[in-house]
Amino acid sequence: MPRRHRLVRSLLATTSLSPPILERLGGIDGVRRLSTLFYDRVFADRDEPWFLGIFASSTKDEAIDNQFRYLVQAFGGPGLYGEKKGKYVRLVGRHANYKIGAAAAGRWMKHMEGAMDDHEGLKGAENDVARGYLRDYFRYTAYYIVVASEYMRDDQLSGGTQLDSGRIW
Repeated sequence: MPRRHRLVRSLLATTSLSPPILERLGGIDGVRRLSTLFYDRVFADRDEPWFLGIFASSTKDEAIDNQFRYLVQAFGGPGLYGEKKGKYVRLVGRHANYKIGAAAAGRWMKHMEGAMDDHEGLKGAENDVARGYLRDYFRYTAYYIVVASEYMRDDQLSGGTQLDSGRIW
């Protein structure tokens, strides 16, 4: 199957796969577990100190919470991210202040793939398709941020909103 079609299927699979990705992960608690597994890896990464530096503006708990809320919403659950960050996701703008290039996207994927491998809800051959969809989705998103950031203007940066005024995300 051509790459484009696989990617489109991956983006749609978050809600159309049976059972849906959110359910396969164990619901909201399972998504929190995936984010925790991911950030446990990120914050323990001593091999590439520059990578951990990308996350220096937030605590581990804040990073887990932000990603968890985003993924729940992206995978068809309640709008937890919007409740905290506002109506618009602005994924590229929220990452524009950070030096995120292809190496960072690759390192991010390494940790996310490890988190998926460790997640109880994604183990077993019956979850190979779901893991493939998630891998495609995460890879697309990671590299999309890299490419789209090249086209951002300084006045497009997105951080604080009325709902989230305290930190630079």
